[in-house]
Amino acid sequence: MPKSKRDKKISLTKTNKKGLALKQKIVEDIRNCVEKYQSVYLFDYRNMRNETMKQVREEWKPSKFFFGKNKVIAIGLGRNKEEEVEDDLHKFSACLRGQCALLFTDCKKKEVLDWFDTYSVDDFARSGFKASSTISLQEGPLKQFPHSMEPYLRQLGMPTKLDKGVVTLIKDFKVCKDGDILTPEQAKILELLDHRLATFKLILRARWTRGEGFEKFETENADEEMK
Repeated sequence: MPKSKRDKKISLTKTNKKGLALKQKIVEDIRNCVEKYQSVYLFDYRNMRNETMKQVREEWKPSKFFFGKNKVIAIGLGRNKEEEVEDDLHKFSACLRGQCALLFTDCKKKEVLDWFDTYSVDDFARSGFKASSTISLQEGPLKQFPHSMEPYLRQLGMPTKLDKGVVTLIKDFKVCKDGDILTPEQAKILELLDHRLATFKLILRARWTRGEGFEKFETENADEEMK
């Protein structure tokens, strides 16, 4: 009986004992998932929020999402044909770049593609996000804020004062303009104003299915869509 590809030992160098144990566990977990599930999908993600991803994990049970360093994931799947744990899995290594992760599942291809194509969640932009629109406020009262918040708004850079107990802008104020890289203060103001400029969306890059092999998806415009 031929020896399973899964049994191959891969050397993990240049790491301390604790780090080595963690990397070895990640590699083993990936290989266990390859053995357990019929398919594995590679996807990019942007504007990640832990709470949102927690909901996605719940929705996809018993499938399993896997996040980790790309180099360690590549070792788990196989960096080349000699290391791969299943035929053609090493082709994933060339696709591992940027912020990406894996989905192990037994769901049909159409179900996976349809869900990824339609799923998105609008969210608040973080510091460092590139603003996609201009947000301006006109001089006058900001009745959505309690009077106790006025000092905090001034601290964030908003030209405010209390006028008869009402938070009031003393002049027009531009929160951000299209193309700005948001500062922490701008991001917080947008959150307080309930402006959601970011979108959490997962973009499929590739797929491998036992018995069918590797498939790379055409996603040339994905990077622009995610900005």
